[in-house]
Amino acid sequence: MIVRHCAGGVVFYANKVLLIKNDRGEWTLPKGKIFNGELKTESAILSVKQETGVEGKVLGVAGDSMYEFFSRSRQQQVCNSVTWYIMETSDTSCVLNKELLDGGFFKVKDAIEQLTHKKEKSLVEISYKKYKELKKEVVETSASI
Repeated sequence: MIVRHCAGGVVFYANKVLLIKNDRGEWTLPKGKIFNGELKTESAILSVKQETGVEGKVLGVAGDSMYEFFSRSRQQQVCNSVTWYIMETSDTSCVLNKELLDGGFFKVKDAIEQLTHKKEKSLVEISYKKYKELKKEVVETSASI
């Protein structure tokens, strides 16, 4: 089995989150393989940009997940170990990678229902709570300056 270390983003714009529909027809979050010498945060930002054209800014760590799937191109099982980051963007324009079937920003409640995998549903729900807390802290810090 191949084990791949990946990084991805739970990218928010206000009360919306970025989802993509992969070549298997699954609604998921943008992520990609971490290449030698890359920091996880750099890889997450780059993967989101490459898959969706969205420029994301890392606000914090969302968590980790691990899952297995059968790779049609490699004809074997692959295990993805993903580090997720809470990210924010100031623009909802998407330019999807040609391998993706669909994608864009969806209201968080709708996105949670739309996601294919339970782990990612939980990840978005928890990340949205953290995102709102992080945004509140920024506002409070700005107000006290």
